[in-house]
Amino acid sequence: MEKIRKGDEVIMLTGRDKKRRGTVLSRVDVDHVLVEGINVVKKHTRPNPMQGTTGGITDKTMPVHISNVAIFNPATGKADRVGIQEVEGRKIRVFRSSGEPVGAKA
Repeated sequence: MEKIRKGDEVIMLTGRDKKRRGTVLSRVDVDHVLVEGINVVKKHTRPNPMQGTTGGITDKTMPVHISNVAIFNPATGKADRVGIQEVEGRKIRVFRSSGEPVGAKA
């Protein structure tokens, strides 16, 4: 079971975007995620009249390693770890600090 999924609010633990929060847009592969507004780089593009693209400098979100993000716990306002519990025959994700389910509205 994936501990960090699309739509989760995460907080950066390291790097130039440390302590910034964002929403997971997608999982690139097993170890990398795209986070909204995090790890944004400038991409220089050349114009291509055949494809109808104009040249210039655009912003592009690059993937970050999953070990550099932690799920954000809104109850405590801090980063938290995720555990897996089996409830009524179903596996659910829970916050390790409080044991509450991830995504439950407080």
